[in-house]
Amino acid sequence: MPPQLVPEDLAAYWTGRPATTIRRWAAEGRLTRHHNPQRRNGVLYDLAELPEARRDPDTRELVEPGPTPGIIEAGLLAA
Repeated sequence: MPPQLVPEDLAAYWTGRPATTIRRWAAEGRLTRHHNPQRRNGVLYDLAELPEARRDPDTRELVEPGPTPGIIEAGLLAA
């Protein structure tokens, strides 16, 4: 299945974390940056790599942010 790529703001919402955290995780090697020159900032993130936040099913309010992902090494997720 091809990756489902999302921009930074949607990645931040999905994880329940600030956009700065998404950028830091990418810089630390926890997320893969995908570049798309047709987009304004050109950076997208794979939804499969992003930990999903827990949200209230009725209000969609954040209950608990997603956990910090592990470091990705050579295409594999390190524990």
